[in-house]
Order: sequence, then structure tokens, then C-alpha cells
Amino acid sequence: MQDFPLTITTIMRYGAQVFGDAGVSTWTGDGTRRRTYAEVGERAARLAGALRGLGVDGDQRVATFMWNNTEHLEAYLAVPSMGAVLHTLNLRLFPDQLVYIANHAEDRVVIADGSLIPLLAPVLARLETVRHVVVVGEGDTAPLEGAGKELHGYEELLAAAPAEFDWPEIDERSAAAMCYTSGTTGNPKGVVYSHRSAYLHSMATCTGNAMGLSASDVVLPVVPMFHANAWGLPYAAVMAGAPLVMPDRFLQAEPLVRLIEAERPTIAGAVPTIWSDVLRYAKEHGSDLTSLRLVPCGGSAVPESLMRGFEEIGVRIVQAWGMTETSPVASVAHPPPGAADEDAWRARVSQGRVLAGLEMRIVGDGDVVLPNDGEAVGEVEIRGPWITGAYHLDEDPGKFHDGWLRTGDVGTLSPDGYLVLTDRAKDVIKSGGEWISSVELENHLMAHPDVVEAAVVGVPDDRWQERPLASVVLREGAETTAAELREFLAGRVAKWQVPERWTFITEVPKTSVGKFDKKVLRRRYADGDLEVRRAD
Repeated sequence: MQDFPLTITTIMRYGAQVFGDAGVSTWTGDGTRRRTYAEVGERAARLAGALRGLGVDGDQRVATFMWNNTEHLEAYLAVPSMGAVLHTLNLRLFPDQLVYIANHAEDRVVIADGSLIPLLAPVLARLETVRHVVVVGEGDTAPLEGAGKELHGYEELLAAAPAEFDWPEIDERSAAAMCYTSGTTGNPKGVVYSHRSAYLHSMATCTGNAMGLSASDVVLPVVPMFHANAWGLPYAAVMAGAPLVMPDRFLQAEPLVRLIEAERPTIAGAVPTIWSDVLRYAKEHGSDLTSLRLVPCGGSAVPESLMRGFEEIGVRIVQAWGMTETSPVASVAHPPPGAADEDAWRARVSQGRVLAGLEMRIVGDGDVVLPNDGEAVGEVEIRGPWITGAYHLDEDPGKFHDGWLRTGDVGTLSPDGYLVLTDRAKDVIKSGGEWISSVELENHLMAHPDVVEAAVVGVPDDRWQERPLASVVLREGAETTAAELREFLAGRVAKWQVPERWTFITEVPKTSVGKFDKKVLRRRYADGDLEVRRAD
């Protein structure tokens, strides 16, 4: 067989040549602006030439500070294909974290959306290795001046660059892109994706056991392109020849619903909090979302109530599991063929079965590998060609075990391969020597018709060492009490697992990628900032 490299360059060429008439649409709030994949391929060549002119001639890091839009896709394709490394900066990070990440990655160039200049300007002078800032779209660049960086207009650079680029031959194991983790202790850690890992991850995403992408689909990545490469959806869509619909900055329920109704995507990916808002809006306004044949949802456990709510309006949500270190899609929760209703739902509320190419196991105390019996509980470990084996410039041997990645997730594996997570290792609650799953309590609470969001954390208890605290967001106008919620839970979990401590809040704090930020809740509880009610 020919030794042909698996690279993002080959994905780009395939999409631009074979499916050149398909393309990408970017939502403007009132309509869309469109480019074909053939046009995107030419503009990627121009961008590569422009970056070469700015001194990017090796594996230097080129950062993006952008929304999900066409220009971001052009950078996704151009930067790795020219041999450099794409580094997506999370625009929701605190300034000090943003500075740390950009300096740690040694970014050379930042491609920034003009609307995000107010976020970039205050930290730009502190980005020690950045030499150039390329501004996409309109925006007042005056705040960027005086930071010691050269400023350029994106369209001006592309117009001055040739329409063709001599794409280099790239080793498929070389770095293509990098993202930094969120929600970790200490500083974020860099995960570097190779061309080979991105290619294989895209192929796996296109399989029927994952998302079944083909040229007949239209893909809407709501999940940000700075979050684990938008779950790999942009690369997978180009590989499949499926048109992309980009939401840009319009990520609230109302514009997302209008976008879905106007562009009729068939696949759309986002975290549960986004879909909860979309579902409420769609039901209130009688919106038609039935173009969606599949909604991959992840980032945190997907409540069964959310999946059933979408079923009522004709949309199938499928739960996917992964993390930045797994590129990120590692397993998808499709039910077994022919499963009856109860068995099908049991599979759908799990984290699914691992995708072909990966291996998964459960490990207990003393690194003992536990049986896949659906009962033994341990830490999930995983390995495979799109699983990271180390962090960028950061020794963390505790995360890696004998060639396996320690995920920090705790759960079980069934005999037929379904993963059921009971908690994050840091979030599981140990009460009187017994384990309580915060995820299970949250899912049951969010099944209550008056509960919009619910997060459960462990808090100190004099008698039991630790007990659950339930933080609940009620729908507008609801007056449900803690006692009523306790009674609701009592028929669903063991009585001793039901929380005595309750707090009603306006919103559960979120991380930069939309997950519940439980460390904030623990801190607010410790500082006495939460109004806690007892209901025994």
C-alpha cells in the first residue's frame, strides 16, 4: 500500500475539489453570507501565503481569537496545512488565564475578530511572543495600538497574497492544532493534536456509530471553535462534503432558532445548557426544528428530561462523551439495534460505547482493572490514536498510566460496552463511607417541571463528613419548595442520598465552555454567600 500521509491538507483539498460547490454560511443576525468550499480553499491558500509573509515559516503557533465563522474555518485549514500550529484562544477566559496560555504556547500571530478587540486590547501588551495581530472584519483598532505589535487587516492581507500556495509535505505525526484544558486545578494544560489524530478523529465522527456525517447533511457547530476544535465538527464536515452553518456571535436561543429555521441544518452540536434554552424558546414560540436529524450533546451529562423534551418536538438528541484530551469525541450513546423503549433509554442516558479505534477500561484502587459488569465503579482510562499522551511543556505523570489516559471520570462499563459515569473524581460525594453521585441527583432534579438547572456539590457535615448541597434554578414564576423537591427525589433515589441543604439561585455558574462550575459553588458556600435552607 502507498504510504500516504493523513493530514488536514488532504481534508482541505478533498473538500475544495470534490465538494467545491458545497460551502459554509455565516449567520449575520438577519441572514447569511456564503462561500463555497472551493472559495474557502483558495482563501486558505491566500491566508497561508500572507502568514508566510509575516514570518510563519515553521511550526510556530498562530492563535485565533474568533467566533464560529467562515474566516475561522479558513484559519482551521490554512494554518495546519502550511506546517504551522493552530492555537484557538478561548475568548471567555479571565485575562490572566488568556495571557498565561498565549505565552505558554508561544503564539507568534493572533487572528482576531474585530468585535473582540475590547477583550484583546487590555492583554495584548502582555502577550510576550506575539508579533502580529490580524483583524478580521470591522472594529476600532485604536485600542490595539501602542502594544508593540504590528496590525494588519485580514482582507487586505489576503488580497495581496497569491491565490495558490505550495503546500508542503507534512509528517502526519507533526503538530496541527492545540487547545488548552479548562476546569483543571492550577494552570490550564496544552493538548496538541497531530494531523494524524485529527484525520482519524474526523473519520470516526463520520461513522454511523458516531454522527453518520455525509454530503447530505448540513452541520451547525454551536459549540465554540475554541473548545476542542468544536468537537471536530468543522474538519469532519469538510471531509464529508457537508455544508457548514456558522452561528458567529449569535448564540442565544432566539437567534439560534431563527438560524435553524432559515438554514435547515441536519446536525447541530452544543452543550446541554444551550439546548435547554433553545427547547424552552422553541416550545414557547412553536418553532420548527425538525430539520435536525441528530443533535450531539456533551460537555456535561445530558438530562433525560432534555432528551425527552426534544423528542416531543421531533428532534433526537444523542449524548456524546469526551474531553479536550480525547480530541474530544470518544463515545456516543446510540441504543442497541432493536432495543425496546426502556432498554433504549437506559442506553441513551449513558455516555455510550467507545468508538472504533479506541479502548476503554475501568480501574479501581491500586490500579486494578475492574470487570465490565455494569456494577464495578472505578476511574475511566482510555487510549487510542486521538488520545493525548502528554501535555505541552507540562509534566503531569499522574494523568498517564501505562500508556492509558486517566480521565478523572468515575463510572461503570457494562458487558456490552456502555459507559455510565457516576461523577467526576473530584465531584463525587462521600457521605458516611458511601458514595453519592452528584450527576444522578442533578439529572433527577432537572426532570422536575419547575427546575431549569440544578447543580449538586458535597459540603462538610459534622456527622457524615460530607453531604450534598443542591443549588436549584426554578423557572420564572415557579414557587416550588425544597420540601417538595425532596419528596420528588425520594421516589427516585435512596432516601439517605436526598439532600438536606438547598439553595435557590438565579443561575448556576458556568465555566468558559458552558459546564457547571462547581468549584465556584463550593467557594460561595464556604464564604457564606449562599442562602441555604434546611429541609430534613
